[in-house]
Order: sequence, then structure tokens, then C-alpha cells
Amino acid sequence: MALKKDKQKVLGEHFDDERVKSFLQGEARGEENLDFILLERAYRGMKADNFASFVQFFVEDKRDINAKNLLGETFFSVIQNQRHAADYLSALKEHGAK
Repeated sequence: MALKKDKQKVLGEHFDDERVKSFLQGEARGEENLDFILLERAYRGMKADNFASFVQFFVEDKRDINAKNLLGETFFSVIQNQRHAADYLSALKEHGAK
């Protein structure tokens, strides 16, 4: 018996400002830095243009753009060598990420 997928991938999902801002909500996992987690989640869940808006809201919310993970790495340093990260890195760098 063949199994069917229960969900189809959604392409081109619309992110208005409220949807983008919803990524500012979350909880830390253990001792992880919440701001790092929020950046990571937005990076994984958004296209670059939505992520740029997210970073603007993130900074306006007085979040730490240079938050570190448990290894002491900033989010910028974690993604800097990823093949498709250039636009995301630009958005971060524009707001002082290192």
C-alpha cells in the first residue's frame, strides 16, 4: 500500500508584516539564547526579502543581532559560508551583525 503525503509544500507563501512579526515570538530551548533561536527560525522559514523585514522588526524590538549560540557563535558567523545565504547576510550586516 502506498502512503500519501498529508501535506503539500507551500510555495510562495505570503508574509505580511504581522506574519513576519509573529517570528519574534518564541521560547528558549534549555540554555540557548532566545534571540539566536528567533534568527535561526526566521532564516529557515522565510525568503530573503521577508527575512530582511524580520531583521528590521527584530532590531526595533531591541533584540540582540549578535546573539550567540551555546558554542559562542553569532548567527551571522554560522551562516556566512552557506551557499544561498548572501541576501540574508546582507540584511544582518546592514543592522550591525558580525
